[in-house]
Amino acid sequence: MSYDEPVMKQLLRSIPQEGKVEWIGIRKERKALPIAVEQVEAKEKTGLEGDHFKGSLSGKRQVTLIQQEHLEVVAKILGKASIDPWLTRRNIVVSGINLLSLKSQKFKIGNAILETSGICAPCNRMEENLGPGGYNAMRGHGGITARVINGGGIKIGDAISLV
Repeated sequence: MSYDEPVMKQLLRSIPQEGKVEWIGIRKERKALPIAVEQVEAKEKTGLEGDHFKGSLSGKRQVTLIQQEHLEVVAKILGKASIDPWLTRRNIVVSGINLLSLKSQKFKIGNAILETSGICAPCNRMEENLGPGGYNAMRGHGGITARVINGGGIKIGDAISLV
């Protein structure tokens, strides 16, 4: 089977699914657990209003996103009924769209435009927050990081889709 570059480019730009914001959390200070909020303002250069972490000068990690479906996988791996989103220390939980399909892409979430800037690998706090094996259970399921391209409001229930 040969690699057909034009076909692959077309496939990578074809994401008919639309996701949905399920949970939003901000951390007011370093090492604090996120506080759940109903809505948040995403701002260019500074990330989510009220969140302590604004990323480096490049803004590569202004917003972190994880899939609800991956939280269910991590819970199964750990033998738990569920995982509370705040334990993962991510800002936004979405369902219904494969976040990794947004790699190197711009996407709309609520009224904001974001761009995927990388993979959000788990940190050692996952062991503390999720229990023994939490770090390894999160590997490959940590979600993505993003930068804000155009600011705007994001609220629970908002759609997330490719721009």
